[in-house]
Amino acid sequence: MIITALQKLYTQVAGTPAENIIELPSSGSNRRYFRLSGAMNLVGVSGTSQEENKAFLYMAAHFREKGIPVPEVYATSEDSLYYLQEDLGDALLFDKIEKGRKTCVFSDEERSLLRQTISLLPMIQFRGAEDFDFEQCYPQPTFNERSILWDLNYFKYCFLKSTGLDFQENILEDDFKKMCDILLQDQTNTFLYRDFQSRNVMIKDGKPWFIDFQGGRKGPIYYDIASFLWQAKANFPEGLRNEMLDVYMDALSHYTTVDKEEFCRRLRHFVLFRTLQVLGAYGFRGYFEKKPHFIQSIPFAIKNLKELLREGYPEYPYLCDILHQLVGLKQFSEEIKKRTLEVKVMSFAYKKGIPNDTSGNGGGFVFDCRAINNPGKYERYNHFTGLDEPVITFLEEEGEITAFLESVYKIVDASVQRYLDRGFTNLMICFGCTGGQHRSVYSAQHMAEYLNRKFGVKVDLIHREQNIEHVFEPTL
Repeated sequence: MIITALQKLYTQVAGTPAENIIELPSSGSNRRYFRLSGAMNLVGVSGTSQEENKAFLYMAAHFREKGIPVPEVYATSEDSLYYLQEDLGDALLFDKIEKGRKTCVFSDEERSLLRQTISLLPMIQFRGAEDFDFEQCYPQPTFNERSILWDLNYFKYCFLKSTGLDFQENILEDDFKKMCDILLQDQTNTFLYRDFQSRNVMIKDGKPWFIDFQGGRKGPIYYDIASFLWQAKANFPEGLRNEMLDVYMDALSHYTTVDKEEFCRRLRHFVLFRTLQVLGAYGFRGYFEKKPHFIQSIPFAIKNLKELLREGYPEYPYLCDILHQLVGLKQFSEEIKKRTLEVKVMSFAYKKGIPNDTSGNGGGFVFDCRAINNPGKYERYNHFTGLDEPVITFLEEEGEITAFLESVYKIVDASVQRYLDRGFTNLMICFGCTGGQHRSVYSAQHMAEYLNRKFGVKVDLIHREQNIEHVFEPTL
């Protein structure tokens, strides 16, 4: 039936039947896609929902009229269940940035594609909304309380309940209502794409084209940027997110006044909301429909959620309490732990040898403190270490060790951030001096405290020659 209907449409457009019809991989929806080739290469779509198909067809025609790069629709069946659209090829942005996603090191080419994509979003949101009939949208014309609660309950019933966590629904619903009120503070006449993410961007001739926008509606601009930059498996490091956010706001400034601080304050609520909505979708598609891609995406979304909770959302106290319990569940915490960085910081005496790296990764940084003025030259410091006030005062008054550590912090910062971004699990940092008693102990102690405070990572501190060990627990 599907092939017959698509073949009929193809013949109308190309004048001859298609020579080959190949079904393409399915997405998360119930739509099916086919590549029809012969006199022309076209993509045939079979959708089970007339209303959803009609929404897509209206939006595609409207966006093309506004100069937005979306596929052209060539033919539609009378019942709107089948249509033929332009073949944009097979290159998804998601696949084009695969190396960056896997390593968290994005090449210039990958960054360029991301910049191009993100800079076009305001055009979709603002120019796409010009003369747009939002009554054509499906299933809702606007981003309203009903659609928000649908998504929050999607998270509650399809994901949260499946974890077995015990919670009080009445109190949780109170926080859901608070979130609704905050998300609906901005009522703008802009188009909300709703599923703006790298899987819905095709790359043709080096340029981005946009697909799967049929769930769009009237709504605030924050939702789409949250969807794109916090897409779970895109795995964007924080630095790249901030860079892309700046690109977006520069493009946005051509359409409206932008207050960066206020924008980011509002955005973080949409990031949390979108993360919950995505977990609901992963729960439904993964746990109930048994689709492995969605199950594999859950740890990435949980990691995003854990990072969001670091700053906290005092507006939603009970929800945050439940979410803290959620990310701490064994089935998630063990997966996250595999990707969690643990730093070993050690002080040592050079005359007893540089410490071995027991993690098997071949060592890390070794910083030589012996050029710093040595308290050990003076008998009155012989019974003290770099943990004791007399030695601390001596070293800090000299000032050499402060300047030394400031330089070391800059070097180590870059590596720790990159290790976190790439999911590395071990880093070793050693400080050596002549006797392993004063300068190296002071430096190692301050480094351990600094890393735990700044990055929230677990730090195992070892003063080898004093046989002292201390663990700074992670605050991530």
